[in-house]
Amino acid sequence: MATKPFEPDFPTETVREGRVTVLVPKLSAFVTEPSEYAPSKAPVFYNPVMELNRDLSVLALQAYQKRSGRDITVCEPLTSSGLRGVRFAVEIHGVAKVVVNDINTRAVNVAKHNVALNNLQNRVKVSQKDANCLLSYHGKPRQRFDVVDLDPFGSPVPYLDSAIRALRNEGLLALTATDLACLCGVHPRACLRKYGGRPLRTEYCHELAVRLVAGCAAAVAAKYDIGIHVSFCHSTAHYVRVYAEIGYGAKKADESLRSMGYVLHCFNCLHRETTATLLGRNVDCPECDSRMDHAGPLWLSGIFDKQFCEAMAEENGHRTFRNSATITKLLSLTVGEAEAPPTYHVLDKLSAKMTLPAPPVVGILSALREKGYLAAPTHFNSRGIRTNASANVMREMLRSHQSST
Repeated sequence: MATKPFEPDFPTETVREGRVTVLVPKLSAFVTEPSEYAPSKAPVFYNPVMELNRDLSVLALQAYQKRSGRDITVCEPLTSSGLRGVRFAVEIHGVAKVVVNDINTRAVNVAKHNVALNNLQNRVKVSQKDANCLLSYHGKPRQRFDVVDLDPFGSPVPYLDSAIRALRNEGLLALTATDLACLCGVHPRACLRKYGGRPLRTEYCHELAVRLVAGCAAAVAAKYDIGIHVSFCHSTAHYVRVYAEIGYGAKKADESLRSMGYVLHCFNCLHRETTATLLGRNVDCPECDSRMDHAGPLWLSGIFDKQFCEAMAEENGHRTFRNSATITKLLSLTVGEAEAPPTYHVLDKLSAKMTLPAPPVVGILSALREKGYLAAPTHFNSRGIRTNASANVMREMLRSHQSST
């Protein structure tokens, strides 16, 4: 008996992304006002802007698969059209099985169509369950995944517990958070409720956002005697993305918790420092004696594994993504800043404080290195410098540059 052709009850179009062809909602059909956000209006969520996110996911999972040295299983519990999971199955060598899931019937039907369209019925399973129910089912031994990729619209926190329990030892957790107003300090109470940490509206708030997400994951994992190691992250447009490998054991969980702490920030002179504990709320700046504010608790250890980033960069060299040039630049920056300390200075912010013209980044980088300081540009901000030099030293560099021009 012939299978009935798939006939969606909403406008669609076929697109090519990476090495796959998929059916997605025709976004232009769901917009009536220029200001409307088309992906959220469509009956099945699809955001073409997230192609870069998906490209980087392919690279990260391939780097992880090669590091693990085994065939891997992947779960995408919030799949929508199935695009991400289909790309994983087609574009990553060593993927044994992908489970894509959505609770939306229309999304499940589209995902099934896209799996069939790419002849992946033997390796991609389409499920229709509540995401937490699916992940909880796979929390038992011998049912766990090597990779769980959470890419929600908003916060990943509602799925963190079940996602971590659904990962095998040394598995990889990938998290997207699009609620940057919360993570970057516009809504600090919401951040404290969701992520268990206090944000700050600083010039490096996007890095703090990554560290808050990673810190939340570490705290959740520790409840189950699981530790994390952040392998890669990036901040792009309206979201942050964190990749963390997990390890079973109380000692590993304790080690992760020792990576938690606070960032102290002076809004007067822009001095910043990290501390493992917050002894009282009144901390004075060591450089200008002003009262300092704080962010945290959050993740203070590394947010880039240099070898992992290099492996991703190598994989990118073998690919022909539309975003390959952007990815090459991003990964080059992350490799360069992998061993630098937390936070970065934004030259425009410092210059504005000093009422000086903003200097070129290259000149200040060179001056810092000549003085023996570690200095690297950062992917978080094109005008940012990650360095172990203090705010006072940075101001001296800006004055020196101004006097020499």
